[in-house]
Amino acid sequence: QVQLVESGGGSVQTGGSLRLSCAASRYTYSMGWFRQAPGKEREGVASIRGGGITDYADSVKGRFTISRDDARNAVYLQMNSLKPEDTAMYYCAASLSCYGLRVDYREYWGQGTRVTVSS
Repeated sequence: QVQLVESGGGSVQTGGSLRLSCAASRYTYSMGWFRQAPGKEREGVASIRGGGITDYADSVKGRFTISRDDARNAVYLQMNSLKPEDTAMYYCAASLSCYGLRVDYREYWGQGTRVTVSS
């Protein structure tokens, strides 16, 4: 089992920045960030796997950066130039063998942290 705990959500205005953090109870091959806005399906935002290889959703490329600290079993999401459409619950997720932005590729999920971007 892997436990994931997110932190760092909050409320910002358009153009602002936030940094999300996720602490895992053990090392996993890949970790990622997903989000779910009200009334919408959960979607992949960014993922990072062994070797530091990253994947990003087109909607966040150039604005969000995912990174990980394997010594701390942690993953981070730096979010810049935030837009109202980034408003959602953000979830940290991990997989022992899979990677990428597909929701069904993740075995372990955190409880989520809310991000609200106002115009």
